[in-house]
Amino acid sequence: MQLTRPLVLASNSPRRQQLLREMGCTFRVDVRPTDEIFPANMPVTEVPAFLARQKADRFRDDLGDQLVLCADTIVVVDTDILNKPADADEAVQMLRRLSGRPHRVITGVCLLSAEETVSFIDEVNVYFNPLDDYEISSYVEKYRPFDKAGAYGVQEPIGMIGIQRIEGSFYTVMGLPVHLVYQALKSYELRV
Repeated sequence: MQLTRPLVLASNSPRRQQLLREMGCTFRVDVRPTDEIFPANMPVTEVPAFLARQKADRFRDDLGDQLVLCADTIVVVDTDILNKPADADEAVQMLRRLSGRPHRVITGVCLLSAEETVSFIDEVNVYFNPLDDYEISSYVEKYRPFDKAGAYGVQEPIGMIGIQRIEGSFYTVMGLPVHLVYQALKSYELRV
């Protein structure tokens, strides 16, 4: 996908970078510090797009002709948001909580241009098999999933052995709803 404007990915996520590359996009990475704080009474389905817009707002003053793509992913079990774990103990607790039950993964995206701000979410239901303590602790020790919402990567061994089924896009769980991002970028595609 060749675009008519320079694309900036405002994410250090290797998974988001991989997915954009596989879409055929040329982009540069520029991450600006953002407080990932949202109102306590905000409905969970609104949180990821809100956080993605906050990240995009950091680029408004020097946007020029660039397109800025921001994303944020949350894991929701019951009504609780499981963010990135602070340490191994918290990661183990999160995975124990997800074991043997369904949860939701919601990824919010914001695409900022000089003309408009487009934001959207994609929501997926994920069903985990029961995981034993050995599987959980081995995964946390080896893969150190401290940069992942809910303390797991769908593309890593815990996802391979633990996930029974996904209702929705695998890529949304990975951190970028590629099918929706493609549609958002399509109006900026250079077609020869």
